[in-house]
Amino acid sequence: MQVKKLFILFLAISSSALLIAQGQKSFDLNDVFRKGTFRTKSLPGFAYMKDGKSYIINKGDALEINHVLDGKSLGTYISSEQWIALAGDNSAGIESYQFSEDESKVLIVTGSEQIFRHSSKGKTFVFDKKKGSGVVVFDGKPVSNPTFSPDGMKVGFTCENNLYYMDLTTNTSTQVTNDGKWNFIINGMCDWVYEEEFSFTRAFEWSSDSRKIGFLRFDESKVPEYSMEYYRDEMYPIPFSFKYPKVGEDNSTLEVKIYNLDTRNTVTIDQIPDKEIYYPRIKWTRDPNKLCVFKMNRHQNNLELLLADASSGKTTILMKEDNKYYIEINDYLTFLKDGKHFIWVTDKGGFYQAFLHDMNGNRINAITQANYDLSNIYGYDENTKTLYYQLIAPTPMQCEVYKVGLDGKKPVKLSIKDGNNAAQFSPTFEYMTLIYSNINTPTSWTLYDKKNKIVRVLEDNQAAIDKFKEFKAGKAEFFSFTTSEGVQLNGYQIKPSNFDPNKKYPVFMYLYGGPGSQQVVDRWGGGQSWWFKMIAESGYIVACVDNRGTGGRGEEFRKMTYMQLGHYEVIDQIEAAKYLGSLPYVDAGRIRIFGWSYGGYMSSLCLLKGNDVFKAALAVAPVTNWKWYDSIYTERYMRTYKENPDGFKDNSPIYFADRLKGNYFLAHGIADDNVHFQNSVEMNRALIKAGKQFEFHMYPNSNHGIYSEGATMHLYNAMTKFIMDKI
Repeated sequence: MQVKKLFILFLAISSSALLIAQGQKSFDLNDVFRKGTFRTKSLPGFAYMKDGKSYIINKGDALEINHVLDGKSLGTYISSEQWIALAGDNSAGIESYQFSEDESKVLIVTGSEQIFRHSSKGKTFVFDKKKGSGVVVFDGKPVSNPTFSPDGMKVGFTCENNLYYMDLTTNTSTQVTNDGKWNFIINGMCDWVYEEEFSFTRAFEWSSDSRKIGFLRFDESKVPEYSMEYYRDEMYPIPFSFKYPKVGEDNSTLEVKIYNLDTRNTVTIDQIPDKEIYYPRIKWTRDPNKLCVFKMNRHQNNLELLLADASSGKTTILMKEDNKYYIEINDYLTFLKDGKHFIWVTDKGGFYQAFLHDMNGNRINAITQANYDLSNIYGYDENTKTLYYQLIAPTPMQCEVYKVGLDGKKPVKLSIKDGNNAAQFSPTFEYMTLIYSNINTPTSWTLYDKKNKIVRVLEDNQAAIDKFKEFKAGKAEFFSFTTSEGVQLNGYQIKPSNFDPNKKYPVFMYLYGGPGSQQVVDRWGGGQSWWFKMIAESGYIVACVDNRGTGGRGEEFRKMTYMQLGHYEVIDQIEAAKYLGSLPYVDAGRIRIFGWSYGGYMSSLCLLKGNDVFKAALAVAPVTNWKWYDSIYTERYMRTYKENPDGFKDNSPIYFADRLKGNYFLAHGIADDNVHFQNSVEMNRALIKAGKQFEFHMYPNSNHGIYSEGATMHLYNAMTKFIMDKI
């Protein structure tokens, strides 16, 4: 037996050596974006069942139940035959699903149509497991945000800017509001800027007794409209207008309302509608008569948690928080079952931490560690009084998974390897799925029991790892350096697989750099990372550096760009380019930089302000003047143009068009509802006025992601050609 093992090992080593000897394969854009050559596996629709001993896998036309311990099928929650009977043969398949609290029913959405970046509408069904049959919601009309009530007997949803609920005992729908109108009034769903910048679309919440619905009513009638056009081979372009508040312009005025299903009455909380006030979240307490309302000023540096009485609408203040910079909203507020305490996450102490509070708003103690940023809360086990969470540690590039009691003492690390660790817990917290990757290793899913012992590997992507070895590609390597201002910055670089330290290589820098973001992380990068590797194989050093203003390093590092977005970031990227240029294998005269969205803003500004350092820049969908971006995002970091004119003028690329020396590539989707095409058009005008030559690509019908109608391949082909031509 031992001889056989040695022989197999010899064959494996010999095969690897033969592969190297014969030479690895090259790859191109088709491999990266079309063929799926570098695609890795995931666990589609994976979700634990309430018993903690089984889980669901979405098969597209069925929901399969598997046993946690061995992965063997326990049957289906809904079979393909049942799904076809319910949805019909022409169904687009099970796109998303949601169980009722007792798991007796499942809500399924199919045939989704995108509204904006995060919002959508689709045909919705409810399948009853015991009956083996289901019903279509709202006669099959496309609805948004369908959500079970806690008792599982009703489904709330929005349609055409109005709020409804469907009673599953009678299969009848009740219209809660009737004044919804496109570009005027929205009930139970967010307007564009709330959706994009406060990161939620469903603006209604069920009370714990399922007898009340709290919701937001948006009056956007005075918000200015932005118009764009779609091109569909029609005689005239198809116009599309929507409400988009830019810096200093009128926002929607909001009311917080509570609807009583028993009385069919709606009360409005006692706060005066004001375009200078935001309500970025509502959340019911454990008391079905108390709705918690987040109230924030327009500068976003003052936050109040209000408790609204569901019967009268009267409010009292639960807690206040202010900040000398700004406050960013999160979803981690947790009201405990005892009705006396809640968990609150804030960076007021310098890093994001979870704190225990009483229901008078008093802080009792810190729960999670100081000096590290909390990045996610996975859940709270009421039985063991244990909080499960993710921490950016031990370095800003890595994440670990922990558990700790409410006293915050003796946190226990559950993750094992250095890299990026995330988790998903069973409802009983008996099992944990640890989701792991690092910058050079694809994602794996491993099941652990409550003793933190491996039960089995759900997916390790070993087949992908083996396949990747067939191709010529360099690995990412982390580095750090100290700037002339004494700031330590982190980065990574990718060298060609045939790297020769005696040669001089051009550099291709990639960045994003926006507030709280991170690109330099020890996590698998997915598809685009292979484009970077392809660029490296063509003879570049590919590098990325996280500047000041990015996340994972505490509040002061993250918020020091306040009132002057772009200023410190550009200084740091210029310093990064100079550091890279000082390396013995780098040609300092051939450094290029690329970015998308905020990264496109940054690459543009770097080329213009650092025209003696950068020789070329590629900017996709960039902000070119902060005056043209939305109110919530821009004012959070910059305030208004009237309040901070120098901050805008000193750090918007359009004001520096005359400084262009190198080669500039600009691309934008005409149907970009986020960073408007206007930004690139006006940049065109400024460059033309300054007599500067540049390359420009526009993409009809493409939004911020530029992926419609073959746009992705066209864009990356164009960018690759630009990079190669300018080498």
